[in-house]
Amino acid sequence: MTVPKTSVLVLDSIDPEPLARFYATLLGAIVEPAGGDRDLLLVSGRSGVVLGIRRDLGQAPPSWPRTEDSQQAHLHVLVAPDSLDEAEREAISLGARPIAAERDGTRTDWRTDFRRYTDPAGHSFVLTTASPVPG
Repeated sequence: MTVPKTSVLVLDSIDPEPLARFYATLLGAIVEPAGGDRDLLLVSGRSGVVLGIRRDLGQAPPSWPRTEDSQQAHLHVLVAPDSLDEAEREAISLGARPIAAERDGTRTDWRTDFRRYTDPAGHSFVLTTASPVPG
């Protein structure tokens, strides 16, 4: 018998409350405290994905993307192709900052369907279009 498990992607933040609100608003999710851990907030959405925001007073923003090496862990936020521009405006209004990246065609001065940002704490994420499910 397999033991039931839940996976949570955890991001560190000096101040987790504003970052949790950023992702909850961006993803249409709710924020709840993690039972028994006052330094961890859980952001849960309709898709079943859970994002944890953990207090870490020594947190330093990642330095991705870097031209000298490979990608680091980051979030992909999937949106409908006709909603990408609106999702981008929303993300920026919430505090996201665009990242310029020439290597893969995602420069911020080009309109593509793969757009990179940092959240208010400096973690990288991507807004991109959801691919159709093969039928």
